Amino acid sequence: MNDGHNRLRLIRAGIDTYQQPVVYMHRDCHVCRSEGFTALTRVLVRYGGNELIATLNVVTNDMLPLDAAALSDAAWNALQPGPDAWAVFSHAEPPASAPALRAKVFGRRLGDAEFLHLMQDTVRNRLSDIELAAFVTACAGDRLDHGETIALTRAMVDVGERIFWGGGPVLDKHCVGGLPGNRTTPIVVAIVAAAGHRIPKTSSRAITSPAGTADTMEVMAPVALDLAAMRRVVEREGGCIVWGGNVRLSPADDVLIRVERPLDFDSEGQLVASVLSKKIAAGSTHVLIDMPVGATAKVRSEPSADALEARLRATAQALDLTVAVLRTDGRQPVGYGIGPALEARDVLQVLRGEPQAPADLRERALDLAGRLLDIAPGAVPGRGREQARALLDGGAAWRKFLAICEAQGGFTEPALAPHVRPVPAPRSGQVRDVDNRRLARIAKLAGAPGSATAGIDCRLRLGDRVLAGEPLFHVHAQTVGELEYALEYALEHPDILAIGEPA
Repeated sequence: MNDGHNRLRLIRAGIDTYQQPVVYMHRDCHVCRSEGFTALTRVLVRYGGNELIATLNVVTNDMLPLDAAALSDAAWNALQPGPDAWAVFSHAEPPASAPALRAKVFGRRLGDAEFLHLMQDTVRNRLSDIELAAFVTACAGDRLDHGETIALTRAMVDVGERIFWGGGPVLDKHCVGGLPGNRTTPIVVAIVAAAGHRIPKTSSRAITSPAGTADTMEVMAPVALDLAAMRRVVEREGGCIVWGGNVRLSPADDVLIRVERPLDFDSEGQLVASVLSKKIAAGSTHVLIDMPVGATAKVRSEPSADALEARLRATAQALDLTVAVLRTDGRQPVGYGIGPALEARDVLQVLRGEPQAPADLRERALDLAGRLLDIAPGAVPGRGREQARALLDGGAAWRKFLAICEAQGGFTEPALAPHVRPVPAPRSGQVRDVDNRRLARIAKLAGAPGSATAGIDCRLRLGDRVLAGEPLFHVHAQTVGELEYALEYALEHPDILAIGEPA
């Protein structure tokens, strides 16, 4: 093949396609015509010594010259072309894992080698988002058994980097999710690190929620640290709270999360593989899983919790990881804020010991920190919560949190949104039920987590009395349009906080 017939100069499209590399060509350019490229063709792009597989979008008007190919931000950042750069374009070879993907779609059980090939192609960008969506869907529900979950977890670890801390226990915690607020991680990390343990916490950004731990922490300190910087922080302070996507611990999981986000679901097997692969890659030895259980939480019933806990334990045992599970109340939000900045405000109030701090967030954080301290090697069982309370009340946890923030790049006080409006109670009565999913949806419609200050401030709890017209919660938004959008949804669903007569 003569590369001269397949060359186009590169320009930057200035289009954010999230993490998916996309290349744009005019339909009448000589490369499109000679190669038979059509929309959504998988294209191999070669520039210098770099190669990239991207999805083709075809331009039909005159906005793109015939001798140029435009690259999305993700593609441009991956190739890093210089000025006046030219690249060679050709059809990408079918991914080696295509037979395994097809087999899973049709319900066949996969083995270790097949999952490894799938994850290798995932991190090398050899699978399109359509193919990845097919994989995620084919693994949903009960379509991954325990053995497949173990194989998927192992494969996700094997295709990424792994941290070794040089012996001794390394503690960690994770929340299964599905409960608005519940931002216990920064408090737990501060307490456990103040107790003298190592707790290198890598966290994800939001998948289906208004905020992930990384989103909330980023309001207060930088989280996009590389592996070397993360190690320096942990060696200096004993703990960190960083975004896992920047340290390439289980990078396949970050790609799958990109696909799961618009689908708005993740399955039990993939959830276990996602959580445990990150913990193993981060060098953790002892992990506590916070599992909220409630009708509108991610885990909706005790039988579902039993099944998830069994899968977590089986996978952890197979991969030589100590895991404890603490089931918690998932019937209502934890803390007042739902959204990055509002949750950060709650975290700081608890750590600072302020009188207005949400008591439920404080108590849950103490439960989790105490349980994690209890499972540490050499601990006296049952003494962890007492130790955690002393570290929090005495200010050691707050001082440690500030030190961690400074080590990660500096502490910043959270800002508040410029637009705030209450949602009034439609009737007088007692709060009888909370729809966590719809409450989270309002926060997302208000702009969270993309707008860090957006979200909900909800102070009512189950059993609280409210009068007609009093606020059920307040919606915070960065723009008037987002505020109105969220309020419209809230008013269309008046029973998100269901008000009834006292029992």
